[in-house]
Amino acid sequence: MSKSQCEEILAHLKSGKRITPMDALGLFGCFRLSARILDLKDEGHAIKKEIVHNNGKRFAEYYMEEV
Repeated sequence: MSKSQCEEILAHLKSGKRITPMDALGLFGCFRLSARILDLKDEGHAIKKEIVHNNGKRFAEYYMEEV
């Protein structure tokens, strides 16, 4: 049985990596990263967001601070 997108994203974040919507699409086939992040936050996970500006584009980058 494969992991859910939430489980995969959480494992990615817990490993100390950051994730953007393009990362989520490429790595996990997730088109709605912000919705999955909200699901994880609702479960009590402390996920932070930073807005990144790159080549005239603006997007969110999510991460977890080390404990």
